[in-house]
Amino acid sequence: MISVLASIRIKEGKRAAFLDIFNANVAKVKQESGCMEYFPAIDIDSGLPVQKIDDNVVTIIETWQSLEALKAHLETAHMLEYKEKVKTLVEEISLKVLQKA
Repeated sequence: MISVLASIRIKEGKRAAFLDIFNANVAKVKQESGCMEYFPAIDIDSGLPVQKIDDNVVTIIETWQSLEALKAHLETAHMLEYKEKVKTLVEEISLKVLQKA
């Protein structure tokens, strides 16, 4: 099992448009073989002093049965279509692929 944290920096004022496109694709992703968890998350103000809040970042939280399932996910037709739809909304993507230590 692997976990993925994808931090996606969205252009100023485009977060709602990005989330509309992203959320329209979630059901398709959840039907993929090996997908255990997949959802977008945004910052909330916790009041904790170490937290850095950024309204222009959406964090995608994913759990996959294997690295192979993740790689297959990235090549699906619906993901290629999603990437095309959001390319003008996204500034930067940072990805962490993790396993239990």
